[in-house]
Amino acid sequence: MEDQLKKILFDPTVGKLVTILIGIIIIWLVIKAIQRNFISKLKDNNSRYKTKKISTFAGYLFSIILITIVYSNKLGGFTIALGVAGAGIAFALQEVIASFAGWLAILFGGFYKTGDRVQLGGIKGDVMGIGVLRTTVMEIGQWVDGDLYNGRIVLIANSFVFKEPVFNYSGDFPFLWDEIKIPIQFGSNYEKAKILFIEIAKKTVGDLTAISQEKWNTLQKNYLLENAQTAPMVTLIANDNWVEFTLRYVVNFRKRRITKSELFTQILTEVEKTNGDIKFASATFHLVEAPELKVNLSKKI
Repeated sequence: MEDQLKKILFDPTVGKLVTILIGIIIIWLVIKAIQRNFISKLKDNNSRYKTKKISTFAGYLFSIILITIVYSNKLGGFTIALGVAGAGIAFALQEVIASFAGWLAILFGGFYKTGDRVQLGGIKGDVMGIGVLRTTVMEIGQWVDGDLYNGRIVLIANSFVFKEPVFNYSGDFPFLWDEIKIPIQFGSNYEKAKILFIEIAKKTVGDLTAISQEKWNTLQKNYLLENAQTAPMVTLIANDNWVEFTLRYVVNFRKRRITKSELFTQILTEVEKTNGDIKFASATFHLVEAPELKVNLSKKI
């Protein structure tokens, strides 16, 4: 019995397994200690999230390296077999490999980060988390009007960053241009209407003009972009039914709906105060009466 026990304890295979087990435990104890004592104390949420993900990935990498080193003397004879098996695995798991490559591209390529509002793979929403294979998104829109959450959490493969355009609504420029259209009757005071709409926009979103212009100037330094007007702007066109004013303005990407509601509320209130000087237009339909018909039913025999 003792001889068998000694044989087991001093067996090279058992020794290697114990070495691997102890090594992996030490690696993950160190990783967890770093996450608990250093990474968790980072104030920036994005930096803390990325650093934690990288440290976890490092733990898996060191574990694989440890196993490779321990069994390095056994790997030579399996080189060809491993090559063939690796090619088959790579073909079978090409989507997984593409998703892993997408994860690396997202982390180091600046496609998006947690908290950004994106449209990816046909899904629009806010990024909740970026995993090794999938990005977790809190969806907005669909059956809900406006940029509001619908409560559906979507997992999107990271490989989509190579297959489809990635729309980032809040990256280097966390503002959007939005506009509303206001139909005004012919014969209204057009100049007064234009000034009124500009004043309402400045009062509602004017504080974003300087901030958004500064952000845009920073973009111009890094990219080839034309100068853009971030201050509210009003234009008009005349069609067959009315004069259509378009109010264009810059808004925070999270406040499109509430800002549009506030603008419409103020426009309706202020236009009513003009006592008919400015009138809203609406579609009207004029029914034309049919001409009177006289039918003679008498018949001569």
